[in-house]
Amino acid sequence: MYKIETYEEKSFVMYQLSSEDNSSWIKVCPERGGIIIGYGVDGKEYLYLNEETLYDRKQNVRGGIPILFPISGQLKDKKYDWDGKTYEMPNHGLARIHPWEVIDTKCDEEKASISILFESSIGTKGTFPFDFEVVFTYTLKQNQLFIHQSYRNMDTKQMPIYPGLHPYFKAKSKVISLDTEATTYFDYNDNEEKPFDGKVDMEGLKEAVVLETDHQKLEAKYDEHIDLHIETGSEFRYTVLWTQAGKDFVCIEPFAAKTGELNRKDELIMVEPKDSLETWVSFQIV
Repeated sequence: MYKIETYEEKSFVMYQLSSEDNSSWIKVCPERGGIIIGYGVDGKEYLYLNEETLYDRKQNVRGGIPILFPISGQLKDKKYDWDGKTYEMPNHGLARIHPWEVIDTKCDEEKASISILFESSIGTKGTFPFDFEVVFTYTLKQNQLFIHQSYRNMDTKQMPIYPGLHPYFKAKSKVISLDTEATTYFDYNDNEEKPFDGKVDMEGLKEAVVLETDHQKLEAKYDEHIDLHIETGSEFRYTVLWTQAGKDFVCIEPFAAKTGELNRKDELIMVEPKDSLETWVSFQIV
């Protein structure tokens, strides 16, 4: 049997979904961008979290699994042009800096889930001029975290998106091994494409690197013994790797496009009016 509990921590209402024996869990803070702040398997927490950034509303949360929408990555000068007008867009978009609303919770003998909503408002239209509804459903089942995503265009015109997720995994080592068909990766540190031999050493790298891993299944190993399986919908063609010097984490991130795409406009996902993009990402420690 699974259970869902709520508790308050420093003025934030938290939701914890867990197995009956508390051996596996996810923790969600809807008010801070709908972020997952904990993911535990066999009694061990696998996500890194800088709690100071979580509780300070003026900071972006460093840790957990931030939601990236409508873009993943950065834009030059944080600006883009659309329909003859220039807009400013924060790094990784709007979802992670706005509160989400809990719209449903469910649990039974096999799993527990929570659905949360982020929708357009006067505050978002000046940055992203579209009406939208985004619903995420987080489901915990044994050692799997399943994230269903619905991006609904409520507008009368096509809506451009390229979403992503930014999970921070606890790690002492900066070496990440990936079982993938990719043979090269692009290094944002020197803007060069480099051969990929199965692993990337992120030690000393300030910026991220990106691989095209569009076969939707990825096995990642880090800290030499942790085996993480990632599966995604076909929209998530890229895997971005990033870390920060002196911090015990590595980020292994499913992205729908490379950084800067809202300016290039080569791989945008165009959601038709009154339609939605339905997709998903699964993380599993095995």
